[in-house]
Amino acid sequence: MPTEAELIRRTEELLPVIAERAAKTEDVRRVPDETVRDLRDAGLIRVSNPTRYGGYGLDIDTTFEIGWRLGQACGATSWFYTVSQSHNWWMGTASEAAQEEYFASPDVISSSAYAPTGQTKRVDDGWWISGRWPYSSGVDHADWVMLGALDLESKSLYALMVPRADVTIDDDWHVSGLKGTGSKTIVIDEPVFVPRHRDMKAGGPPDLKWRDKHERGSYGVPQFEVMPAVLATPLIGIAQGAVTEFVDRTQKRVIKRGPNSVSMAEDPGGQFRVAESAAESDAALNIIRTDLRELIAHGAAGEALTPLDRARIWRNQCYAAKLSVSAVNRLFDASGAGALFASSALARMHRDVNAGSHQAAVQWDASAARYGKVRLGVESPELW
Repeated sequence: MPTEAELIRRTEELLPVIAERAAKTEDVRRVPDETVRDLRDAGLIRVSNPTRYGGYGLDIDTTFEIGWRLGQACGATSWFYTVSQSHNWWMGTASEAAQEEYFASPDVISSSAYAPTGQTKRVDDGWWISGRWPYSSGVDHADWVMLGALDLESKSLYALMVPRADVTIDDDWHVSGLKGTGSKTIVIDEPVFVPRHRDMKAGGPPDLKWRDKHERGSYGVPQFEVMPAVLATPLIGIAQGAVTEFVDRTQKRVIKRGPNSVSMAEDPGGQFRVAESAAESDAALNIIRTDLRELIAHGAAGEALTPLDRARIWRNQCYAAKLSVSAVNRLFDASGAGALFASSALARMHRDVNAGSHQAAVQWDASAARYGKVRLGVESPELW
């Protein structure tokens, strides 16, 4: 089986062609079929699978290492990858019957829309569902969709595993950034039945039997503690890519000062900006990397996270997203009129990183308030 180092090598080999397709990815508002084929051929779609379903015995931190690298070349491709891989990871905690169905092909791809915006009715043997679920990234390529459903009696949130053939897509993803994620609305006009074995309760404590069965430490921690990193990862990759793009642009830019031509690389303002943005993007990278290793170690050892640990880790992941936005914005502001063109790679990175930061799971204000309340002792841990 390939090692993490080998998978990273395969990822880096793909980056030039994925970068070449970044403009097309925006234009068609979905990840191109050829990019999905490249990811499959490189074995990257299987990384988060349990080993028994074609995975490589690696944990969720390997998905992060691949995902941020993809973000350097194309933020939308990275977003598609990390989100779909999070589903393959989480499906390792579904019922045995659901896992067998889902992983019938080890190269399975799914999309999700976890907000319970549709009409759902829980019955003894399953659910009847219909309605609309927006923002389902990568749905054009999905074999399955995960749809949010609220059990009104218990007030518990579930994700329902639905075959792609049972839904239609409303092509409504006309947005300012991350256009290529294809995060369209899932529609079910006539009620569809979802059997009970295909529902998964969202949140709550981990079921350690899956940690032991799959020999994966991340299954020993609550699912929600991993999810912000899934969405922060593409933003970190975008920030890393923006630093490289700014350096390349600045080294080539020349301005006239009197009778002389001066390289913009000699401008102290640009030097300070690239230093600060590089520091922010590297800090964001190290924050997520460190937190994922901590989570996996806690889970593997069977050590429960304290409420403050949970608040801190969520805070950190959102702060990494905040740092990534700051790094890109600073460089974009210093890149001159040429960066304003829609065809500019830096303009696309600016659009994408700001769009990604709007996702609720990585918004700084909520995570900062949560941490502050727990740290100051004014919020009871059981409330979240």
